[in-house]
Amino acid sequence: MLKILVPTLMLFPTTWLAPKKWLWTSTTAQSLLIALFSLTWLKWTAETGWTTSNFYLATDPLSTPLLVLTCWLLPLMILASQNHISPEPVNRQRTYITLLISLQALLIMAFGATEIIMFYVMFEATLIPTLIIITRWGNQTERLNAGTYFLFYTLAGSLPLLVALLTLQKDVGTLSMLTIQYSQPITSNSWGSKIWWAACLVAFLVKMPLYGVHLWLPKAHVEAPIAGSMVLAAVLLKLGGYGMMRMMIMLTPMTKELAYPFIILALWGIIMTGSICLRQTDLKSMIAYSSVSHMGLVAGGILIQTPWGFTGAIILMIAHGLVSSALFCLANTNYERVHSRTLLLARGLQMILPLMAAWWFIANLANLALPPLPNLMGELMIITSMFNWSYWTILLTGLGTLITASYSLYMFLMTQRGPTPNHIIALEPSHTREHLLMALHLIPVILLVLKPELMWGWCF
Repeated sequence: MLKILVPTLMLFPTTWLAPKKWLWTSTTAQSLLIALFSLTWLKWTAETGWTTSNFYLATDPLSTPLLVLTCWLLPLMILASQNHISPEPVNRQRTYITLLISLQALLIMAFGATEIIMFYVMFEATLIPTLIIITRWGNQTERLNAGTYFLFYTLAGSLPLLVALLTLQKDVGTLSMLTIQYSQPITSNSWGSKIWWAACLVAFLVKMPLYGVHLWLPKAHVEAPIAGSMVLAAVLLKLGGYGMMRMMIMLTPMTKELAYPFIILALWGIIMTGSICLRQTDLKSMIAYSSVSHMGLVAGGILIQTPWGFTGAIILMIAHGLVSSALFCLANTNYERVHSRTLLLARGLQMILPLMAAWWFIANLANLALPPLPNLMGELMIITSMFNWSYWTILLTGLGTLITASYSLYMFLMTQRGPTPNHIIALEPSHTREHLLMALHLIPVILLVLKPELMWGWCF
């Protein structure tokens, strides 16, 4: 764990001491090296569940794929931001990269934490760099509003969790994930214990986000700069799912009945947000709502608590992290050329940027879960485990899949096909940097088809 965390922290002096000319090159190269070293976590040699580096940081098969995804994303965020941040004064560029690095360090400590309180602190601390990135480097005037939504939704959700964790510490005597799974499950039918159950999950459901508490997400995504959107879609939403999986072990006996309203909300959210995507005019908003729809499936898979549901949820989280981040990068390449996110204003781009159209096509097919990509594998596992739990869920999940296919194809046709408008005349060609960025997003998705056990978690 420390062999990744220490080099990540050493990125801070790199950022502030590198000469202006080498700033982007050196930070990208060092973060890419860290990402490559993080792949060693995937080589699983331990017989036991955890591979521990010390008492507070450890990896297990559930956190490993998410840790690797976190490390993989930093060089991609730096690559994606280069074009629109480099005209700024050099100190602002350094501050921006510093915020991205601090986000990675906090996320590594959140996913690697073995103490639930440490996880909670890191979970909350990721809020600060994200908030600064959204409110300082956001695109439109609405960015302060979006930052306020993001802050208050997250804080309102996570304060009950803190109280619930302190209560648990008082009752059980420990909050270590290594030992708490062996403690006696809390069985009580009082109102207090039901409120405690809801308090434990509400912070994660807001972060996921569950339909109903999702309003912060489209705002934050639309106003954030490209790196903000990428890290929100790819990693910060996954903190919610990861936290739920960790807490579920302790909430076992009560989840059976109490989870019903949340599962219904999650499944209904798949239909509702998918339908919103079909009538969206804003490209980034459309990708943001599609994230809510996919996370609804993940929430359902986790809440029914079967090995298949858990495995499907992990696979879908990893696959969605890479694909959704790729879609935001593509939307950003359009935005940097056309200076508008409105779908109607940038049509027929396939004629002008044919290679970009190929990336759009692959990313959209991955988003609608084309076989044999891991997105389909995750969705199928969740849908079959939901069907096994209750036959009626197939109506909602099946309809959700159809709607997902519809809006993904609609997004592709609106941006790439059709007549090119007259106002798009002098577009700059696509850069090697952008193609490298897309390749580093989509090649891992395709390669995961060959070895999906890297992200199965501990369920098989």
